[in-house]
Amino acid sequence: MNAVIQDALGRDASQPAVTERQRLLSRMLSQLAHEIRNPLGSLDVHVQLLEEDLGRLAPPITPQIAARLAIIRTELHRLDGVVRQFLNLAKPSTVDARKLDIAEALQQVRSLLGAEAAARHIELVTKIPDGLPPCYADSGQLIQALVNLVINALQAVGSQGRVEIEARLEAPPDWLCLAVRDSGPGVDPAKGASIFEPFFTTKADGSGLGLWIVQQIALAHGGTIGAANRPEGGAAFTLRLPVGAALP
Repeated sequence: MNAVIQDALGRDASQPAVTERQRLLSRMLSQLAHEIRNPLGSLDVHVQLLEEDLGRLAPPITPQIAARLAIIRTELHRLDGVVRQFLNLAKPSTVDARKLDIAEALQQVRSLLGAEAAARHIELVTKIPDGLPPCYADSGQLIQALVNLVINALQAVGSQGRVEIEARLEAPPDWLCLAVRDSGPGVDPAKGASIFEPFFTTKADGSGLGLWIVQQIALAHGGTIGAANRPEGGAAFTLRLPVGAALP
């Protein structure tokens, strides 16, 4: 899938080309999502009808058959979730920028993913200095970007490690930097240029959309997202956003 899209969209890095690629990708995703969603809905209905038909049989369906039907339904719902992601990507990117308390945003991310980190025996740490200036951002989108980065870090570590979320100010000019660092294996240098491309993934069950969504949120806010390997091991993803003024 990734190769097909890259062949269709090309790799010209100029801003007009990037904008046109995003428009073309939105149209492709929207059409693909609608083409897939119709048969998915039909399959889900027929699985339910099949369960009802089998429930009226004598003897009743075996636990093995019931378990297999449950797996089919779960996979259908998972595919529908991927389709919803396609549709979200196809929507025009709008930002409801408001003054945001970064400390509260980071604490919310920690609350959302603390249980997952604990289950993996991963230490999840936030580092927030005093006196950070307010940032003008879309709270929902920014938290989604951070959640995606932290989930990516947790998956990279696997278990028995550490993930840090740090906020800091870089000046001049004034940039708020939100860094997510992990103790995992780091970013493969051979794949570093591709990790923010749509549908690129190194995970067998990954959609390849998480980091792409982070990049789109960063760009919509006039910011950037970058990745690097840490000297002590692991990866560091840094989201940079402008501070001190509302978005135009």
